[in-house]
Amino acid sequence: MAWLLAIMAFLACAAQYVRAMRQHHLLHSLPPHPITPVTGACTVVIFVTILIVARSHGWPVRLASAAVGAMAAPMVFEFPFDLIVMARTYPPIPPDPAMYRVLFFAPLFLVEFATLSFLTFAPMVRLTRATVFSFALMLAVFAAWALSGFAFPATPGPFAFNVLSKILAFTTALTLFLPQPSEASTSPPAAVPEPGASQPAQLPGRIA
Repeated sequence: MAWLLAIMAFLACAAQYVRAMRQHHLLHSLPPHPITPVTGACTVVIFVTILIVARSHGWPVRLASAAVGAMAAPMVFEFPFDLIVMARTYPPIPPDPAMYRVLFFAPLFLVEFATLSFLTFAPMVRLTRATVFSFALMLAVFAAWALSGFAFPATPGPFAFNVLSKILAFTTALTLFLPQPSEASTSPPAAVPEPGASQPAQLPGRIA
């Protein structure tokens, strides 16, 4: 319910944001986003991959895990990304530009946080070293991207940084759903008597 309310709040606030931009002749049409096909393709790939790796579970668990993974994976990228770019946006909308920044990002963060919280309900989710390593690589790409000013992916350089970090974000989410190898048993093997060795006598009514 909180997730649905957050989405409704974001849609309402985003509509008001766009309406204000158009009223002040600051926006005539929404700009194209070249990363959308990449995000869509990665979403399909992680959904299908989780369905395959979860074949040892029943269909309800497989479908729920695949849906949660497909929804949460983009938020692994968007949550830290929006925290970075929020301070770099300056909507020139009177009377208070900062108010419109909050109007857009506050409900957006609620949506992202609520979507990531679904991971706590997925029975397959396990935090591993691969997860931490993949997320660290994504942050390293963010750092390299920051050296170029975190520009919009309209040129090859920022586009490559955006695509690479997006793929690493989906990889991070996927590692949460990979099956874990069974731990090897550390108990010593049972002693096997040598051929011809005498066995202790078993007395009736007593435990040997």
